[in-house]
Amino acid sequence: MRTFRSAAAIAGIAMAVSAAPAQDAATIAVPRFSIQHMDRTVSPRTNFFLFANGTWVKNNPVPADKARWASFDELAERNWKLIRTLLEEAASRPDPDPKSPRRQVGDFFASAIDTNRVEQLALRPIQTDLDRVDALEGPDGAAQLLADWHQRGISAVFSIRVGPDAKKSDTYALYLGQGGLGLPDRDYYLAEGFAKQLTDYRRHVANMFQLLGEGASDADYMAGKIIALETEFAKASRSRTDLRDQEKNYNKMTRADLAKRVPQVAWDAYFEAAGIAHVRDIVVRQPEFFDALGRLAEETEPETWQMYLRWHLIRSTAPLLQAKAADENFRFYGTVLQGQPQPEPRWQRASRLIDAGLGEALGQLFVEKHFPAEARTRMAELVENVKAVFKDRLAKLDWMSEATRQEALRKFERFTPKIGHPEKFRDYSDVEIRRDDLVGNLQRAVQAGTRRDYRRIGQTVDRSEWGMTPQTVNAYFSPTQNEIVFPAGILQPPFFDLSLDDAVNYGAIGSVIGHEITHGYDDQGRKYDAQGNLRDWWTADDAKEFGERASVLVQQYGAYEPLPGAKVNGQLTLGENIADLGGTSIAFEALQRALAKEPSKRQTLDGFTPEQRFFIAFAQAWRVNTREAEIRRRLVVDSHAPPQFRAFGPLVHHPGFIAAFGLQAGDPLWKAPDERARIW
Repeated sequence: MRTFRSAAAIAGIAMAVSAAPAQDAATIAVPRFSIQHMDRTVSPRTNFFLFANGTWVKNNPVPADKARWASFDELAERNWKLIRTLLEEAASRPDPDPKSPRRQVGDFFASAIDTNRVEQLALRPIQTDLDRVDALEGPDGAAQLLADWHQRGISAVFSIRVGPDAKKSDTYALYLGQGGLGLPDRDYYLAEGFAKQLTDYRRHVANMFQLLGEGASDADYMAGKIIALETEFAKASRSRTDLRDQEKNYNKMTRADLAKRVPQVAWDAYFEAAGIAHVRDIVVRQPEFFDALGRLAEETEPETWQMYLRWHLIRSTAPLLQAKAADENFRFYGTVLQGQPQPEPRWQRASRLIDAGLGEALGQLFVEKHFPAEARTRMAELVENVKAVFKDRLAKLDWMSEATRQEALRKFERFTPKIGHPEKFRDYSDVEIRRDDLVGNLQRAVQAGTRRDYRRIGQTVDRSEWGMTPQTVNAYFSPTQNEIVFPAGILQPPFFDLSLDDAVNYGAIGSVIGHEITHGYDDQGRKYDAQGNLRDWWTADDAKEFGERASVLVQQYGAYEPLPGAKVNGQLTLGENIADLGGTSIAFEALQRALAKEPSKRQTLDGFTPEQRFFIAFAQAWRVNTREAEIRRRLVVDSHAPPQFRAFGPLVHHPGFIAAFGLQAGDPLWKAPDERARIW
């Protein structure tokens, strides 16, 4: 499912230049599984995260240009270095065809690293939009401006996206949702724990207005008015936990109903300007937010709205502008909110821009150069082996009634995997890319994608599409598509290593496979049926039983405290914790089946049995060091528990882990059998 992101989210927050040359692939370190990462002075029965990763933790402080350093980041960093070489070659030797993927990404890269051009332009790339804000008159003008901005990735007021209809999954629908904030979450405005960040936010907004030519006193006044308006948005916004509830966040209504409910917004002007005047039905995810928007549209003076729009324009584009704007943007969003001392090098920021704007064009080059066919073949085998275990689990699950079981099995039969990359890469030939227009390149790329999505509202969903680029170090489950997706980017060490034993691969990528499969049956994924529609197919008794079993994880993770007084939100992270629990258990059984099929592979390596290597590999996939500010931010916005808890959180329920490391009653990680969670 494609979602729109602001230019700020896409661009990142750096303007630094790196003079270091690109590296050859053979010289870039591969972040493999290794027993050298372990700290054997720590008992696995006391702290399994440090047992598996303690030496790595000591030897790998967070780099100055990162807020967190984890296995995912190690691999992503390697991928970015490989991508840098591809981009520098494409930029220095342009393809004769101006619409070829190589030419487009090369020209985009050239525009992003041309700091002289960026400084010469100063704030001129946004001057036309600033003038439009100053000239705004009436609701129609504001609606038309927002429609244009939303297409170009400039976020303000509310969010809009296109995706499969959650209750008619074969058809694309239009979604409207809450938004309009300059801070990461509503809690930053409303919770006492973020008072310092809110104060610094006001300073940041004022600093940016001074860059726009306002005096210090006027800039501070404007910042105060903007924060007051955003605080009203925050009060009307749902919490991250509430946003996970798929049923509550599906509220379909007609255009006429929306206009009647929120008449203060010029909806007809908005949809006409967006080119979607034909759309009749809309899924409004948080109706109460739009009720508040209508009230605020009526109560707030036009001058305040103009201040607000000017702020969100420069906020969304600052990373692409002259150093003064980009540096101040990084000071707040990078250093204050994430604790990151310095920005990433400019070539890396440029690479991220291209990944976001022309992702599959870049992915095509990455796959051709760095994704071997044998990796796809081996991964397909692992997926099938893990799927077989889960299917058997569904057929034999002792706590589920037959009626629910049959629905669960029907859903599983329609379950499909995608591995490596799309069969057909997306064509970006309709996007104009110029070597002298960084802001325009990004906005035209985003706009082309937005308009492409708008044209498909009401049409049949293209099931061949991917929601991640091939070079991404991640994986996902799509509930409406009922599919699991594994980009080429993650199919490398430490997650997937063709050179290592099955135990390591099942422990790392096997658990990821199981994790994504289990998402189809977590506390929210279970609400979607075989066709990918949001429908309650559970008996009341089975739903109650599931909830009781899941509540064990809510309590367990809610007790984890990464910082004094700052605990994990067990409800917010429940879906991921269920997926971790199921993923490790399913992958472990798949390993046992593989070893039974080929007993010669049951070998003790580096002094560890296959079972022990499985769990060590799983924990090493979650090695991490994180800055304090970033931990606090993620505790609010991230639906995943901190990795150091994911490394052992699901294992304490697993009989195989308990046996492999000899856990006994009284050990810190011991859980009595009747305290262990067992869902899938």
